[in-house]
Amino acid sequence: MNNLHPPLFPGKVYHLFNHAVGTENLFREDANYLYFLEKYRKYISPVCRTFSYALLPNHFHLTVQVRSPAELIFTMPQNRPATYPEVYAEFVMQQFSNLFNAYAKAFNKRYNRRGALFIDYLRRKPIENAVYFERVVLYHHFNAVRHGFCNTPLDYRFSSYPAFLSNQESIIEREIVMNRFGGRAAFIARHQGYDWRFDEELDF
Repeated sequence: MNNLHPPLFPGKVYHLFNHAVGTENLFREDANYLYFLEKYRKYISPVCRTFSYALLPNHFHLTVQVRSPAELIFTMPQNRPATYPEVYAEFVMQQFSNLFNAYAKAFNKRYNRRGALFIDYLRRKPIENAVYFERVVLYHHFNAVRHGFCNTPLDYRFSSYPAFLSNQESIIEREIVMNRFGGRAAFIARHQGYDWRFDEELDF
């Protein structure tokens, strides 16, 4: 199995990453981010729970949990249980491909460009313990700070951190994530006490 391409099996939690081709940006203006999230809700929310995200101009990070077979069968074309978990994994990957294709098509039309927009594979790494889960969520929320787009996570609109502190509807599974940090107060305190300068870049 390629370590960059483990199957997205039902019930498993993953850190996902993708990047624009070359020096291109995935997002040029606010409307692009909003459109991506709209398409994400359409294609990915039915197959994955989302725990955190960070959308930067030329790349993005996600923390997701693939839904159970009992949930996935209602979105699969054949609408019946699959025999092997690989069938579910292939379906979930197809949903990501649909997302990227739909977004790239609209992006290319809007900016009169041609060709691929995303690199040709979605990097993914299983999250298998609570320590790494917390680190990934914090990394995502401070990613824009790390890259110099803002001073605090709350200042950046296109990561999931502001959604955690809001009461508005969101793709984020707020309660699940906050409970993993020990509750809302502990979740906020952990972010306030986190210094991204002492945390290395996450590897794939």
